[in-house]
Amino acid sequence: MADRDAEDPLLAGSVDSSNQSNGNNALKRRKYRRSRSAPTEDVSPGQSSVESLHHTVSIFGKTIHFKQILVLLGAYLGVGALCFFLVRHQMKGQKTNVILDAVYFCVVTMTTVGYGDLVPDSILSKLLACIFVFIGMALVGFLLSKAADYIVEKQEILLVKAIHMREKYSANDILKEVETNKVEYKVLTALVFLIILIVIGSLFLNRIEGLNLFDAFYCVCATITTLGYGDKSFSTFAGRIFASFWILISTICLAQFFYCLAEFYTERRRRSLVKWVLTRKLTISDLEAADLDNDEVVSAAEFVVFKLKEMGKIGEADIAMVMEEFKSLDVDQSGTLTKADLVNLDSSNS
Repeated sequence: MADRDAEDPLLAGSVDSSNQSNGNNALKRRKYRRSRSAPTEDVSPGQSSVESLHHTVSIFGKTIHFKQILVLLGAYLGVGALCFFLVRHQMKGQKTNVILDAVYFCVVTMTTVGYGDLVPDSILSKLLACIFVFIGMALVGFLLSKAADYIVEKQEILLVKAIHMREKYSANDILKEVETNKVEYKVLTALVFLIILIVIGSLFLNRIEGLNLFDAFYCVCATITTLGYGDKSFSTFAGRIFASFWILISTICLAQFFYCLAEFYTERRRRSLVKWVLTRKLTISDLEAADLDNDEVVSAAEFVVFKLKEMGKIGEADIAMVMEEFKSLDVDQSGTLTKADLVNLDSSNS
């Protein structure tokens, strides 16, 4: 096994470090052959590498774009607003415009803010509110969180450009910077976006709703955390138009910020573990554990697998499943895979 280390396909890209610069130049000219079994991310000739960073949202194996999320949200709010418009006489509280109140009540309900300034007052309206809040929470927790993540990814590039405004960075350099410190930039972007929303909400409540700055800030905090005490809320026509958009965005942004913080903490711990794994002194017992085929020699591939296990990137169950697939493909039981194995496998299946 030691004789095959230099030919190990797992390390084909790092065996000869002296050819790395030549390989990088060759990458620009090479036309990659697409694997039929592995998905690839295509970048059109006019699309920059920065633009290719932005991902779409995947749900149940189907790709949902950001515009489709907005359509789903609009349809849901439209149906909800129609339902509450039809039962408008069974609602009590501070009312402005019947259509606007229906939309406003939908947003306040689905985000679980629940000010109490507009509430259902019959069995039918209360039943609709119960149904709407459960479905709305699912929509907020699933689709809108993905949409918020999409928006954060969009803003990461702008944030990196702003930080390095006076420095000359190419599109590839910016992409590399974002990927290297992705979690940190997500936290910073979400925090900046959240602060902007808090300031906008506070100023609006102060200027339009007539609250003093402290009460306006208090109302904003009670809203974005979905406390919704109800002592301060949006009661004017213009205020409820603003609230129908701002409440939805700000509550999701706060949830996204806390998610990014948790991800940042997890990433820091993961990096510490990786650093410890790569710098700790190797022992004889480690070599014995890395020797997967028990031939008293550890190949490069075995060493890589051993280190990945220590880092927590793969486990015994993952290795066992891959080995089972390997054994099923190794028709001649030679311990290697060749074209003959695949031909024999196809013929045996047919």
